[in-house]
Amino acid sequence: MAKSKVGIVFGGACEENPVSVKSAQEVARNLDTDKYEVLYIGITKTGDWLLCDSPDTGWETTKNRPAVLSPDRNVHGLLVLENGKYETIRLDLVFPVLHGKLGEDGAIQGLLELSGIPYVGCDVQTSALCMDKSLTYLVAQHAGITTPQYWIVTANKDIEPDRLPYPVVVKPARSGSSFGVNKVTHEEELQTAIDTARQYDSKVLIEEAIVGTEVGCSILGERYGLVAGEVDQINVSQGIFRIHQENNPESGSENSTITVPADISLESRSLVQETAKTLYRALGGKGLARIDFFLKEDGTLVLNEVQTLPGMTSYSRYPRMMAAAGIPMADLIDRMVSLTLNGKRR
Repeated sequence: MAKSKVGIVFGGACEENPVSVKSAQEVARNLDTDKYEVLYIGITKTGDWLLCDSPDTGWETTKNRPAVLSPDRNVHGLLVLENGKYETIRLDLVFPVLHGKLGEDGAIQGLLELSGIPYVGCDVQTSALCMDKSLTYLVAQHAGITTPQYWIVTANKDIEPDRLPYPVVVKPARSGSSFGVNKVTHEEELQTAIDTARQYDSKVLIEEAIVGTEVGCSILGERYGLVAGEVDQINVSQGIFRIHQENNPESGSENSTITVPADISLESRSLVQETAKTLYRALGGKGLARIDFFLKEDGTLVLNEVQTLPGMTSYSRYPRMMAAAGIPMADLIDRMVSLTLNGKRR
C-alpha cells in the first residue's frame, strides 16, 4: 500500500517563526515514516516558501527548492520550482505546524480550503475567532464561562489611564507566546505597555489582572468525542510566563515551573477539563487546542486564552499534558494525522 503524503508546513513570516521550527523538529522526530511519506515546507521570516529535507538547523539554505501550496484543486498539493520549471507533488494532507499570525489565524487554513487538501487543526472560522482574544471572550461569555473584564484599544483610540482598576495586563489582541504582553501596576506605565503591544498588533487588549493559579488543558478531537489531557499548572515567581522568549527554554523557564498533573483537587481538575471541552465545542474546535484558565481561590475559573495550534516543542505544554494522560507524542501525532485523513476529527 502506498504511503500517504503528508506536508509539514512550518516557520512563518512572524515573530513565532523560531518556536514553529522547534515544533516541526519535534514532529519530525515522532512522525511514523514507515506509514507516511513526509515533505517539509518551510516558510522563512521574509515569507519565502521552501521545500527542504527537514526542519533541522540550516533548513533555509541547505538543499531546498522554492515551493508553494497551489490553490488549484486539480494540483491538490505543491508547485515546486526545479530547473526553471514547476513540477507538481500531490499531497494527501497538510499538518500546519505554525504558530501566530498567518498560521494560527485562519490564513493558511483558507489557502488549504481553496486547495481542497485536508489539514490538521481548526478550520478558518475557528482559527480566526480564537486568534482574537476579545472575540474568544465573547463566545466564552455566551457559553457561560467567566472572562476577565477587558477594554479594547484600537489604532485610532486611546484610553484614559485613570479609569482602569490596576493592576492590569496589556497584550496584543492577536498574537501569541506572550510577545508584547506586560503587567501594569501604575497608570504612568500604561502608555509604554500599549506602545509595546502595538508592535505586534494594532488592536490592543487591556485586562484586569486575575489573582489565581494558571492552569491549562489540552484537547484532542477523536472519532468518538473529545479527549482531555492532564491539567497542568504554572507557578510564576515574578513577572509573566514567557518561556518561548527565553535563551534556553529547553532547560526550563527562568521565572516559572510547570507541574503536570496540576497540584489541585480532583474536583478542580474535572472542572478545568469539562470547561475546556465546553469552550472547545462552543468555538467550533477541530483536531486540537490548548485552553488556559486562572483557577481562583474560591474554586472558580476565569478564561485566559485559547491556542488552536499550540506548541509541539520538547518543552511545550500541549504534548506534555497529553503524555501525562497516556498519549505519548508519536501516538498523538499519528492520531491527529490519521483522523484527519479519515475525516473523523472533531
